Amino acid sequence: MANPHQIPSYLKQETLGPWGVYLEQIDRVTPYLGNLARWVETLKRPKRILVVDVPIERDDGSIAHFEGYRVQHNTSRGPGKGGVRFHQDVTLSEVMALSAWMTVKNAAVNVPYGGAKGGIRVDPKTLSQGELQRMTRRYISEINIIIGPNKDIPAPDVNTNEQIMVWMMDTYSMNQGSTASGVVTGKPISLGGSLGRHEATGRGVFVVGCEAASRIGLDIKGARVAVQGFGNVGAIAARLFSEAGVRIVAVQDHAGTIMRPSGLDVAALQAHVAATGSVVGFPGGEEISDREQFWGVECDILVPAALEQQIDEKTPGRFAQS
Repeated sequence: MANPHQIPSYLKQETLGPWGVYLEQIDRVTPYLGNLARWVETLKRPKRILVVDVPIERDDGSIAHFEGYRVQHNTSRGPGKGGVRFHQDVTLSEVMALSAWMTVKNAAVNVPYGGAKGGIRVDPKTLSQGELQRMTRRYISEINIIIGPNKDIPAPDVNTNEQIMVWMMDTYSMNQGSTASGVVTGKPISLGGSLGRHEATGRGVFVVGCEAASRIGLDIKGARVAVQGFGNVGAIAARLFSEAGVRIVAVQDHAGTIMRPSGLDVAALQAHVAATGSVVGFPGGEEISDREQFWGVECDILVPAALEQQIDEKTPGRFAQS
């Protein structure tokens, strides 16, 4: 007979990837939790994991299958809350870890939500608009049984936006037989979205950066900032820093790195990225061929706004030598 206390192999610390990193973090803080340490084993076990097949008909009539996930790590404080990402490198380990970090984040800021996360392993750039809509709607139909305003509330994340949230809300509502605007956040204002939601994460980075600078006596005006990732979070944070008098000296995205010690024109860079899809080829900065050189750029503030696991034990040394 199996040991009822045995942890399934996919939950063990030996598991490679983000989930293993999360478990190591829990182990490191356990000695400092005092009486709360009795909940450590709870934190190491997601409440619910759903893996779904997401089949769609492609525009050419062929059938494609994508793997989708929704993980509810903990709902003790309220409905699960966490985004859905569409990315070719999405894994169950990653979604599990992200859901657990959502549990911790929501508890840390004392909002009445638990932690959850979702994703589909797909490169959305390979899909037409129609294919993207069909995939989104099928995914929600598959996870419909575990989400809802009082159960689990998806939100935008990597490669998902207001439009995708509309498709999610509409699909869930059709299955319920009535409009359920509370099933997702990140919707357009016209459909019940929140003012400021689009800029919220990037603005949070800016606010925290300014506060950190103030505490160490760094004058934010004229400070040098390097930004890794120039999507919704990185681009908005860069714009707000620039408007505050900060010099954005380097930006790196999925395709390349550009720098300018005197400061990049963020508005022009955003327009360039909107037109081309990348910072590569931006005429207002010098392109760096070696991606590793980004970590040696002289700066006062680093904004890591790309995917997780970009910073390792070597990173501080690189900046210390710059």
